[in-house]
Order: sequence, then C-alpha cells, then structure tokens
Amino acid sequence: SRPILDMSYSRQFLDFQGSSIPSSMKKLVVTKLSQNFREAVTLQQDSPVPLPGDGDLLVRNRFVGINASDINYSAGRYDASVKPPFDIGFEGVGEVVALGLSASADYTVGQAVAYVKAGSFAEYTIVPARQAVPLPSVKPEFLTLMVSGATAYLSLKELGDLSEGKKVLVTAAAGGTGQFAVQLAKKAKCHVIGTCSSDEKGGFLKSIGCDHAINYKTENVESVLRKDYPEGVDVVYESVGGKMFDLALNALAIKGRLIVIGFIAGYQNPTGLQPIKAELLPAKLLKKSASVRGFFLNHYLSDYKMALQHLLKMYERGDLVCEVDFGDMSPEGKFTGLESVFRAVDYMYMGKNIGKIVVELPHSVSSKL
Repeated sequence: SRPILDMSYSRQFLDFQGSSIPSSMKKLVVTKLSQNFREAVTLQQDSPVPLPGDGDLLVRNRFVGINASDINYSAGRYDASVKPPFDIGFEGVGEVVALGLSASADYTVGQAVAYVKAGSFAEYTIVPARQAVPLPSVKPEFLTLMVSGATAYLSLKELGDLSEGKKVLVTAAAGGTGQFAVQLAKKAKCHVIGTCSSDEKGGFLKSIGCDHAINYKTENVESVLRKDYPEGVDVVYESVGGKMFDLALNALAIKGRLIVIGFIAGYQNPTGLQPIKAELLPAKLLKKSASVRGFFLNHYLSDYKMALQHLLKMYERGDLVCEVDFGDMSPEGKFTGLESVFRAVDYMYMGKNIGKIVVELPHSVSSKL
C-alpha cells in the first residue's frame, strides 16, 4: 500500500484531531449521462476512502461549491471519451488529514486548503499537492473565489479591456460569478449595469456597487438599455444565453465586446443550448466593429494561481464581498451533507441564489486520544 504520512510519525491512520480516518465514505458518482442531475448522479454510501500517493494530500471536505457546469459534466459534454461511472464536483475547501512523503515538504496535517479538481462531491478527496491552495482557515468565502471569482477576474482582465468610464453589463449579476464581475468592473471605475430576477437581488447588487440593477421579471431589459444607454454598452459579461445573449448583442456599442462565460438557460436541455439568432451575427458585428469572445477557465490555468492570490488578498483586505448562499431560504432549509447537493443544483436552476451556492459537509470528531 502507498504511504500515508501523519506529521507526528506515530499515529498513522489518525487524523490531526485524533479521530480515525474511516475506511469508507459517501460520495456522488455520475452513473448515467444525462442533463437531469438527479437522473445522472447517484449517492454512494460506502466508497473506499482513497490513499494519497507520494505527492498527494487527502483532504476532508468541509465546503463544496455548486456550479452551473456540474450539469454539463454529468451530461458528458466536456469530454466525450469519459464514460460513467465517474466522480463529480469541481471545487472544495477542507483540511489535510493525511499526505504522502514528498507532499509533506510543503503541507502539514491539519492545514486548510482549497482546490479545483473533479471529485469534490465526496467526504474525502485526493488532491495533488501542486494543485492545492493553502488557506489561512477553512471558510466558505474562500470557495467562492476558486472557480467563480477566478472566472470573472481572468475573463475581464484578458478579454474585457476595462478602463474608467466604460459601460459594463453583467447578466445574472447576483449569481456566483456575476457578483465578482460587478465588483471587479467597479474597481476598474466602470459604470456597471446588472440584470437580476428579484428586487432583493437588486438590493444586493446596489450594496456591492452596481450602478443600475435591472429586474428582468418586472422590467423590459431591452427597453431600459435602449432608453438609458442609447450609445450602447462597451462590455457584456454574459452567462445566460438564449434571448439574453441576443439582447446583449444588440446592446453593444461601437467596438463593444461580449464575453461569453456560459449559457445557463440551455444547460438543462438535451442539446445544452437555447437557440440564438446567430444568422445575423456577422452583420451585427461588422456594423459595430464589435466582437464576441468565449472564456473557459481551463484554458487559462497558467494564470490561475496569480489570479487567485490577487483575489485572496482583496478579500483579506476587505475589498471584495464574497457572498455565500447556503440555501437557508430554500424550502427544506440549509444545504448540509452530500444528500443536499441535489437540492442545491435545483435551487440554482430555479434562479433563487444570491451569491455562490455552497454545501456544508459537517464532520463529527470522535476523539480516540
């Protein structure tokens, strides 16, 4: 068997709080490809707890993040070669409870870490030490930065060309990644417009600096943009797709840029898409010297650590709000335990969340010392 190293060198299969690391755990596994998360994913009760290899950490997950793309992953849209069963969940925050020998050069048992890696919807996850991010403590706010914050930061930095006075439209602005696009555009001294689905979300957006929140349930977004921004908007941070994409495209100013970071409106459809009026796209772009750019975080991993350090510093200085939604307002209450991941995914697709949806995995310590 591969070595597990506990830094005391004596209590080999005990974690840092003196409780035994169990031999089995719960985890979520994709057992059938489907855009219906509940159909695709099974909760397994007795999966073996994996052993870390030489350069690995065994992380006990305390908080895991829900992403719109969890559904794309369970539908097999990212890699057609991957066949079920496979692990799911993209990001987690927790403590190192065991580690391999060379990983112990940089990490110790008990250390708080975050990571982005498939397989976070589990009680324990193996994380290569080089992919882990050391944290000052285990807090759900850090989780908001891992995928959502980094996506907003890198896409706007690489593709947004933000500068003072630019008009920036953020769709789904009160969501997990929208909240960061709003704040980062404000830090660049832009005028920020955000779309959302309730007055409560509008209030949240104003609290994080959004200049103009548009509730698309009660206002006609197209009319509001045409009336208040007749020259158009310079940058759109777009994650909804379908009709919202068409509307955003039409609202672009001369030399405007539309950044596509997702199209959540279509993810639950069999094709993963909602139709757009794309046949007019060449003419519309030409007429305005405008551009549409896609952004997928996996293609920017060389800049990822830099982005994350920057965001962590901003948060620790108090310059960034990292809003977490534990589902306290959902019908069955707070998202606790792996069983509630299914509810959390439903909650996101109902558009109920303000900020990043996070599930807590409680851990009861039964001390053996």
